[in-house]
Amino acid sequence: MSTPPLPQRLSGPPPGGHPPRRSAVSRRLALGLAVGLAAGLAGALAGCGGGDSGPAPLSEAALAAVVPAPGVPRKDLARAIDGLFDPAAGETRAVVVLSGGRIVAERYGPGFGPETRLIGWSMSKSVTGVLIGLLVSDGRLRLDESVPVPAWQRSGDARGEITLRQLLQMRSGLRHTEGGSPVWRADEVRMLFLDGRDDMAGYAEAQPLEAEPGSRFEYSSATSVILSDLAARALTDSPDPETRRRTVADYLHTRLFEPAGMRSMRAEFDSAGTLIGSSMVFGTARDWGRFGEFLRNGGAVRGAQVLPRGWIEFMTSSSPRNPGYGAQLWLNRPQADGSVVLLPGRAPADAFACVGHLGQYVLVSPRQRLTIVRLGHSDETQRKRVLDSMADITALFPRR
Repeated sequence: MSTPPLPQRLSGPPPGGHPPRRSAVSRRLALGLAVGLAAGLAGALAGCGGGDSGPAPLSEAALAAVVPAPGVPRKDLARAIDGLFDPAAGETRAVVVLSGGRIVAERYGPGFGPETRLIGWSMSKSVTGVLIGLLVSDGRLRLDESVPVPAWQRSGDARGEITLRQLLQMRSGLRHTEGGSPVWRADEVRMLFLDGRDDMAGYAEAQPLEAEPGSRFEYSSATSVILSDLAARALTDSPDPETRRRTVADYLHTRLFEPAGMRSMRAEFDSAGTLIGSSMVFGTARDWGRFGEFLRNGGAVRGAQVLPRGWIEFMTSSSPRNPGYGAQLWLNRPQADGSVVLLPGRAPADAFACVGHLGQYVLVSPRQRLTIVRLGHSDETQRKRVLDSMADITALFPRR
């Protein structure tokens, strides 16, 4: 490191005489040069490592979001949550962190709060997966039998071979295109908002096969709507839309939402009375957290088994065609195509998550007794920052 050269003397008696009076201008010039010298020396010292002041101080709001004794360093947890509210992460509307079933941190963006219901988007698929599990445990549906979709029962229709297990694991073989360009051609957009919106299950079930059932993984919102239709058919023989809507809504509330304490949860239905189980379940951040805890506890609430533990084990076991996906849940492993959805290598291998469009997450780490909820609006680039911050949060909690 080199320091700036010292300036020549600006004052002091000249050889053999008295010091001249300096003008106001010269005094200002001298002062400016002295200030510049001090700044240069400070910069040089900083370049040598002497000016590192550490991370910026936490705001009162960041610290207030964390309980006084969260079980991990409080400031570290507040700082990790702060990362989710960084503009680089997009718009974060709600964050809830539960450790051992206790809320240890909770923070909201402007205009949102504990009573705000927020859309789950594709996190709704995991709710649908639990709904199907309840119906299987009741004996109303069977996992490895072909599903009773009337349009598939004609002689020679190979779609009649599709099983409930294959639908849950996203390997039906149906021609369902998720995403793509232009976006309005994607099946989930057409089904939810365009020509399929009045009878979403009818749209999804009308698609032909493009692969042998069970032979390949293809993530599909349309598949989850087929599961929703099967739930309605299992609960009522009526084709009346209002009867279908009321029957499924009552079943969800009495068998899942009420027992799990998720009283804010609401689901939307299409004009045919089919639950929009791919995308349209709403709830507060706390209730999304309760759903994560329900999954973490193997379908039990306060020791009462609401759903057989074996069904949660099935949901969190890899699909035969994709190690990174279970049954309506994402797993913390690389996907079959090598892509990454969660945090492999940065969170325990047994972690799993409900994941929704635009960066909705309920991340569950059973080994850490940890559930993290993040709800908001983030594009694809911003979601990397979201995941990085969630990894920072998980890193603070011990693995048991």
